[in-house]
Amino acid sequence: QVQLVESGGGFVQAGGSLRLSCAASGSIFSINAMGWYRRPLGKQRELVAMVATSGNTNYADSVKGRFTISRDNAKNTVSLQMNSLKPEDTAVYYCAAGGPTGSYWGQGTQVTVSS
Repeated sequence: QVQLVESGGGFVQAGGSLRLSCAASGSIFSINAMGWYRRPLGKQRELVAMVATSGNTNYADSVKGRFTISRDNAKNTVSLQMNSLKPEDTAVYYCAAGGPTGSYWGQGTQVTVSS
């Protein structure tokens, strides 16, 4: 099993920045990819960004150029720097990790962007 604990999030005005962090513990040897999903109110959960152990990244088109994902394999952490935030970025953000043993999720953290 893998446990994911998120920190960061909160309330910010449009154009502002926030940083999310996630720490993994447990069977971390089984993790390949780590990243972030989000679920806007009333909508389905969607990919925000993922990073593989190799460092390869994948971003949703809606956040490219504004969000940056980074990973520290030694510390088993993944972070998401979110700049130029928009009201449509408002959502619950979930840390995610995956590998041969399955997919794992954090508890979620709220990000609210006011216009």
